[in-house]
Amino acid sequence: MSPKINELSDEGLKRRRLLAAGSCYFGGKLIGWGGISPSPASASSPPSGARPEAVSITHDAAFQSWTLRNDVFQAVLRLNRGTGAFQLDEIRNLTVNEVWRLPANSRSFPIAVELGDGRKLSAANSFLVTGQAISELPRGGRALTVELAADDGTLALAVQFDIYPAQPVLRHQATITNRLAETVQVRRANFLAWEFAAEGAQHDAFAVHQWVLVPREANFDPQEVPLAPDGPGMVLSTGSGGAFCAWLAVCDRQQRGLFAGLEFNGRADFSVQQAKDRVTFAAEVQTLNHPLKPGASMELPAAFVGVFHGDWDEAGYRTQRYVEAAVAPALPDNQFPYVAWDSWGYLQDIDEVTLRENARIAAELGMELFIVDLGWAKRMGDWEADPQKFPSGLRALSDYVHELGMKFGLHFAFSEADPESAVLTNRPDWTSSETYNFHGGESICLGHQPVRDWIIEQGVDLVRRYRVDWLLQDGQTLVKECRKTTHTHHPDDSNWANSEEGLDVIVSEIRRRTGVLWENCANGGSMMTFKMARNYVTSITNDASGSLGSRQGAYGATFPFPPRFADRYMPDDVLDLYTTRSFMFGGPWIFMNRLPELTPEHRALAAREIAVYKAIRAGVRDGRVAHLTGRPALGSVDAIQSYDAGSDTALAIVTRDGSGADRHTLRWRDLVAAQRYRVRFETAPSRYVMTGEQLMTLGVDIHLPEERSSEIVYLEPATE
Repeated sequence: MSPKINELSDEGLKRRRLLAAGSCYFGGKLIGWGGISPSPASASSPPSGARPEAVSITHDAAFQSWTLRNDVFQAVLRLNRGTGAFQLDEIRNLTVNEVWRLPANSRSFPIAVELGDGRKLSAANSFLVTGQAISELPRGGRALTVELAADDGTLALAVQFDIYPAQPVLRHQATITNRLAETVQVRRANFLAWEFAAEGAQHDAFAVHQWVLVPREANFDPQEVPLAPDGPGMVLSTGSGGAFCAWLAVCDRQQRGLFAGLEFNGRADFSVQQAKDRVTFAAEVQTLNHPLKPGASMELPAAFVGVFHGDWDEAGYRTQRYVEAAVAPALPDNQFPYVAWDSWGYLQDIDEVTLRENARIAAELGMELFIVDLGWAKRMGDWEADPQKFPSGLRALSDYVHELGMKFGLHFAFSEADPESAVLTNRPDWTSSETYNFHGGESICLGHQPVRDWIIEQGVDLVRRYRVDWLLQDGQTLVKECRKTTHTHHPDDSNWANSEEGLDVIVSEIRRRTGVLWENCANGGSMMTFKMARNYVTSITNDASGSLGSRQGAYGATFPFPPRFADRYMPDDVLDLYTTRSFMFGGPWIFMNRLPELTPEHRALAAREIAVYKAIRAGVRDGRVAHLTGRPALGSVDAIQSYDAGSDTALAIVTRDGSGADRHTLRWRDLVAAQRYRVRFETAPSRYVMTGEQLMTLGVDIHLPEERSSEIVYLEPATE
């Protein structure tokens, strides 16, 4: 991330004196403040008459502080001259002028690292700033990189802080470098260690489960807990195979809030606790034992913290807009999220004749993506098409799908291999020490460098050979546990190696070399992190769990993640409006029906509903999500809304799931109170004109005549 920090000796003392005078060293060379504009201690606005920048980073030499600012957010970092602490003084929500300050007697350092011999790099250390620089980021962001040398000289540290236009978020990522002449073991890494003053307030914490089957089933269930002072707080197991999404939010009773997220696909313990005077975050990498050779560097996972004012929907919305602005891959096109068909309705009993017939009908119905699921290859691990199933070749099917105007996708369970596959016959040691029993396969260790390099070449080859637009990643717990001493990773470091040096490298490198679009699936939505959101265009929620399960998954996932990261697989054989509309809110809508077996009436219904989905998908994708009711459940009515402030339009999908009442009063959120809106329905013929205030207080009466029924309601400004 930055040049190596030079050794500190007598020269270091000279640098400390120069730093006090307003200069710095960067990469060993004495320079000015690296392009960072000095400013008075109280300065937070541009000079009179100057045009404000979308993002500014300023340095105050007298107070040795740095201010990162945009039009909605400000963060102040400082090197404390008295203690040598490098700390976060405050973050400020400029839209409502709310501030989260450094607690008394705290240093609020971003990371805490511990070595095998007990030496630490944390808030307790004193630091010397040895360099700094500003760099431009894609999408209008800016980064401040500060290089620090610790007082004990063991590890050097560089921390990059990112800020983006209009986003109330500070992202950081640290790189540590071994300054010793011997290899050290990094045994602990807390990569989100900020503390904020509690201001005497009671706080609540909010998080969302992943898709989990054991020890108990969870389907993106939200969880809210009060943070009792000096109590246990909220502790989340996140990452591949964890129980929770890698996100949490904290709010006091005056709706002053923080949210935070992790860019790490491995397993981490993500927590927030409240003492009487402070709220403390932590994100600890589980089972870490990473060897760091002399002069070698280790880039810790990135994390971010943001501010909001409002309810949990507001915390989610601010997170989602940040993800789209700064983290997630750009949308493939404005038609995304796609309507897709996936072959898993046939399980592995597929062949080119069956798939061609389904492709023809899928195109007629208006689908845009055609995915061949597990069963296309000779075996898992032998990533070549089965010649018995595809006598004309898989490329011929891909070409046919493209001729029909659809994109072509393939299932790719690259972390698994059949015991009889050529790769395991020739290289039996490539398996991980733990096997996760994915469709009879053996798990292979992505943290072993030869495995990683082989998978990359296999993936690049199959994308090019079969003209693949979309890869559906799958597997059981993608970050494997492996204790083998014959692999390139340390036997006690597989969580780190299989995620940071394996999975993430594989996905990003195949994507870089081919441009293929990746869909995240880990036998369901069990790796919901912001590193996932950086490498994939979408993610599955639950694993084909029917209409109610689909709505539950989308309900929970659209708190921490943009709606496009909540795709749904529709397994239902019988289509009706209750079914189709249960799959409309979120990311790609993926049919798994055996299309030739649909009746003409069901085909006609599917075509009409696909057209409806295409008309609303951009509004759902880009809008502000509001969870208008509680979590979907049997015997109740659930409603979810999306509001687009730019066009002042909104839509809501309202679903009755076996409740006794055939009517529901829908009360909207986020509207302009004085605006007059035209209200219309997708199914019912009724039309109304109501003010935003009326819609939010009195609501709209929704008629749901059947026990399993659904309605889509639209609002547009009334121009007459």
